[in-house]
Amino acid sequence: MGVCDAMQRDCPERENAPVSAPQRSKVAGFKPVIPPPPQTAPPASDASAEQFAAIHDRLASWVTDLTTLQELAERLSATATLDEALRETLRAGATLVGAQRGLLALEPADSDSPERTIGLGLGRSDIGELETVPRSSSSYARILDGLPAPDGRDAARGPDGSADDGMGPGLGEDRGYPEITHPDIATDDTLDPRHREVAARLGYAASHATRIATAGSPRIGAAVWLYDEPAEPTPRQRHLLGLYLRCASEQIARHLELARARADLSALHEGLLPSRLPRVPGVTTAVRHLTGRGGGGDWYDALPLPDAALGLTVGGVTGSGPGTVAAMGRLRASLRAYAVMEGEDPVAVLSDLELLLRLTEPARSATALFAYVEPSVRRVLLAGAGHCPPLIIGEHRTEFVETTLSAPLGMLACWEAPSVELTLYEGETLLLYSDGLLHRTGEEMDRAFARLHAAASCAPPAVRADPDALVDHVLRTTLPEGDTGQSGRRGLAGHPGDFGQHDSEDVVLLAARF
Repeated sequence: MGVCDAMQRDCPERENAPVSAPQRSKVAGFKPVIPPPPQTAPPASDASAEQFAAIHDRLASWVTDLTTLQELAERLSATATLDEALRETLRAGATLVGAQRGLLALEPADSDSPERTIGLGLGRSDIGELETVPRSSSSYARILDGLPAPDGRDAARGPDGSADDGMGPGLGEDRGYPEITHPDIATDDTLDPRHREVAARLGYAASHATRIATAGSPRIGAAVWLYDEPAEPTPRQRHLLGLYLRCASEQIARHLELARARADLSALHEGLLPSRLPRVPGVTTAVRHLTGRGGGGDWYDALPLPDAALGLTVGGVTGSGPGTVAAMGRLRASLRAYAVMEGEDPVAVLSDLELLLRLTEPARSATALFAYVEPSVRRVLLAGAGHCPPLIIGEHRTEFVETTLSAPLGMLACWEAPSVELTLYEGETLLLYSDGLLHRTGEEMDRAFARLHAAASCAPPAVRADPDALVDHVLRTTLPEGDTGQSGRRGLAGHPGDFGQHDSEDVVLLAARF
């Protein structure tokens, strides 16, 4: 018997199963109980396909909304100042509700906080027009004041009397955020005639207003967005706006808290500086002081000395914060004492100050410039320690004083530098300043010096004749546009907490005209 015959005998022929038939798994000791699935699923019905498409569209809409909110939140978190946060909130809100213009009024319940009115697509005259609308009719003013709506409804309630916060059901009801919508102002007889008149003059037909608030600060401000045509935000737009305003309100509240802290630090700083400059025959003085973002340690002083002399000083302690401000106060007070005792020798004054700094503030350093002035003969004897050279401004010359390079106080084991003597002509001004003026220009030091020199040399004769006008001119011309910082005593008008791009340092300008 051959091999083939044996195989046929032991393995008889069987009918081959179809290839496509499902095969049950064959595992020893395991008997499958799940029936094999059919080869092909039945086709889905048209209703199931429509449901799937609806779910897909809804998911896509959610993803789009979340992406939009994330992008807007990232832009908001990148804001560095209070005004930037307010403008970004107004712009993002207009994007979410589909409005073209808007206004945000910041009126915190805390009287120590700054107040603002920011416009989007509105000029100052337009904002002034909006502020002429009676507060009993203005939507954002009613929200701030908690006044009832013209039809008798509570402004903190929606049209149906429920707590309508503009955030969607269940998302903000416990926050108590009111909203007021005027979908067609021209036909709304409940509004004050002045309201409709201003709307027609400015060209907006509808408005939507809501409150800016947090759980800890129930009243921060209110925002109103304006539509060019009769319209109102959809429930979805209100929901997204409510979610965004939760984040924006917290960011604005943080900026407000920071502004209050900076204002307190600035008040402490100003309290350690002279409340007024002395009047000495033969010389007229003026000063400007801008506080930096972190509260720097720059100082200035002008004190009368024996024999009808005058001491002028400008300096700064390195660092920022309350500790630096306190160290500045101690050094300035010590310098006044040294100046009274030996002011006719500026080098001795700065040497004593350097010894005091090394003994009492070993971890700090400071720059300083002290000038002993005799107004009767227009003679100036000065010495500097790592400080910028003064600038002489007059009709026939505008030049920096050639001072000897020296290290800041506290940098070397023993500080020493020669003094410089100069004589000014009648009508000339000696300008002392801090290096913060140069740093805030945002340019390299050589270009910053050139910018300062150009600002002083281009001053008109009438400005050069008035020290107050001269320091204002130098500030406005030297610093970037809009960077006037936070003004201290005898400073430019400004808002606490407003800072520009290069604003981490103090700025001091002290002018003496002979």
